[in-house]
Amino acid sequence: QVQLVESGGGLVHPGGSLRLSCAASGSIFITYSMGWYRQAPGNERELVAALNSEGTTNYADSVKDRFTISRDNAKDTIYLQMNGLKPEDTAVYYCNGDILGKDRLGNYQRRIYWGQGTQVTVSS
Repeated sequence: QVQLVESGGGLVHPGGSLRLSCAASGSIFITYSMGWYRQAPGNERELVAALNSEGTTNYADSVKDRFTISRDNAKDTIYLQMNGLKPEDTAVYYCNGDILGKDRLGNYQRRIYWGQGTQVTVSS
């Protein structure tokens, strides 16, 4: 069974930086894309950045030129480097993966997987 585990959240001052990590584990056959979403209180979950298997990236306008998504294929891990953080970046950040993997019964299944989320708070 596939699992995504995030780490790296925390409290940072405005203008500071954080790097989030998301490690994928389990019976993974193909990873089509992975990305980061965030959800602030009272808001819907929104895309922050995504990276597909061809290396194409996609960023929300609000984070372009400040955030960078990258991937270490050998470790099945993606990262989100966040620079120039602003209070409006405060949210729970979730890792997301479009993955073909094996379920508990050993059947191949392509589906969207989510991590448990990691809190990012930007405050002075």
